Amino acid sequence: MNKVSVNKRNPVVLYLAIIAGTGVLAFAIKCIFDPVGLVTGGFTGIAILLKKLTEFFYAGGIPLWFANLALNIPFFIIALWLKGKRFIWRTGFATALLSVWLYVIPEIDFVDGDYILAAIFGGVLVGVAMGMILWAEATTGGTEMVAVLMQGWLRHYSVAQIMQVLDGLIVIVGMYVFGLRPSMYAIVAIFISSKVMDNILEGVKFSKAAYIITDSYEEIAKRVMEELERGVTGMEAHGMYSGDKKCVLYCVVSKKEIVRLKELVHQVDKDAFVVVGDVREVLGEGFVYYA
Repeated sequence: MNKVSVNKRNPVVLYLAIIAGTGVLAFAIKCIFDPVGLVTGGFTGIAILLKKLTEFFYAGGIPLWFANLALNIPFFIIALWLKGKRFIWRTGFATALLSVWLYVIPEIDFVDGDYILAAIFGGVLVGVAMGMILWAEATTGGTEMVAVLMQGWLRHYSVAQIMQVLDGLIVIVGMYVFGLRPSMYAIVAIFISSKVMDNILEGVKFSKAAYIITDSYEEIAKRVMEELERGVTGMEAHGMYSGDKKCVLYCVVSKKEIVRLKELVHQVDKDAFVVVGDVREVLGEGFVYYA
């Protein structure tokens, strides 16, 4: 069996991931979401709102990079006071870098008013970017930072719950500023980005888990271990209908091996009861190793 190792993450790799992630995020915000008024929450969403609302007083409105930086600074000072330097180091780096990218990247409309393209393409890019940043154990500040601070006083709510309320309020304000249609597409973009981000953080190397209920459990387990070279766990169970004691076999295999596993079980016991489910990530012998 081939061993796939996941080495401990090098600090240089982490910071490179933050640099790349914030660059992709800034591109999505400035060149996809901002031109069509998609407010997807966070301080960058507020920055898009401020830019739109201040166009009458300032040519082009308040720049996104300035608004993002100005909104974050007060909360970073509070976090530094309450949580200490270690808490905000990487997040501070990511937040500052995001503002730098927002300043450097030229303001180009890549979607030409196409809300569907903006929601899908922008959502994918934001999901990839946030997955990289969170993988590097950092955030871009914003509502997450505010939620962490608020959770100190609202202990009966989780950080995620507080963030949902804050981002929801920002999206609602965006609906009043840009209209209902952009806000509906913004929700689609949020959904897509969350799914993409989850896949990056949790892994996309799906495997299959099989529960096998059979009277020939010893023979099946032996063949699985010998022919597929996969471990099998036997669990004692009690049939509620028959009242008989049974042994349930549990085995995790790769997607390409699941067909062979079912064929093997069928060869031994045609009446075996097999339940197959998806497994998001598997760590351990025969799969992924942490070095």
